Amino acid sequence: MYIEEEKFALWCDFVEREFLTSGFKELLEKKIVNGATSNPAIFQNAFQSSPAYREDIEKLRGQAPKAIYEALAIKDIALAADLLMDLYKKGDDGFISIEVDPALCDDAEGTIAEGKRLFETIAKPNVMIKVPATHAGYEAIEALMAEGINVNATLIFSPDQATHCLKAMQRGSDRFAAKASGTTVPHGVISIFVSRFDRKMDAHFKELGLPTAKLGIYNATRIYYDTQRLQLPNVRALFASTGVKGDTLPADYYVTQLLYANSINTAPLGTIDAFVKTGIREIREPIAEEEIDAFFTLLEEKGIDLGAIYQSLLEEGLDAFKKAFTEILQELEKG
Repeated sequence: MYIEEEKFALWCDFVEREFLTSGFKELLEKKIVNGATSNPAIFQNAFQSSPAYREDIEKLRGQAPKAIYEALAIKDIALAADLLMDLYKKGDDGFISIEVDPALCDDAEGTIAEGKRLFETIAKPNVMIKVPATHAGYEAIEALMAEGINVNATLIFSPDQATHCLKAMQRGSDRFAAKASGTTVPHGVISIFVSRFDRKMDAHFKELGLPTAKLGIYNATRIYYDTQRLQLPNVRALFASTGVKGDTLPADYYVTQLLYANSINTAPLGTIDAFVKTGIREIREPIAEEEIDAFFTLLEEKGIDLGAIYQSLLEEGLDAFKKAFTEILQELEKG
């Protein structure tokens, strides 16, 4: 835990074969990170840019592209899980996430089946299955946690999505506990996307005279409060999409602004490095709910349709992951 007494954790939002055996180990040894996350875009970059996968790809030649993808990804996830296992056994997080095929985002049964298969194939207790926060995803989240599988509910933009995910995790945990009394319940994280709000809306907000680089922080904090209120001992808020594009904000902006107790921030390597260099080891008090409410009232008065923004960002996020996944499969098919 980066700040153990306040249960604030940094996770690494990056997975790549050579990095896992070098830089990632160093981050663990220095007690900077205690978990990691992946997604189709991260794997796409790794497979296309790193020579570490060429030998495995050649050995798998002739198999279906998705089978090759899964073999490569599973090998990385299993390696990361082993490196994180000591932390997991100590109860200091130690989780690594792998996402189901994003094309299954509206298919609950398909998501459940793939989530179970991935978890069983990797066979590591500290793996989290990432499930997009769609209507089908809520059903899958409950079913997977009812089977004792850790879940990372991802692509959460709205408080409504978060509430559905939290309730699904609560139901799933209760179902698991009812049939496996005495066994530790599975863990869940609510992955709240942050920076994409500001990248999408800041130019328009500037035109309207509204504060910039604030929407993502205020929205994430509102969902953080909702997560904290439910007091699920096995579920925490995780702030995702916390890298900064361009140089208008400090590289660690979305970490330092969301340095809240009982939360996780999963960040790219550059963001982690910038944050560590600040030397900050104290949490912040969350923005007051009254201030958040006043901000959203102001947006409403200015004609900002938050519901449309939430929906647009979810669709864009799903499309980006589907595109990355499709491109991976196309590249693996071509060889």
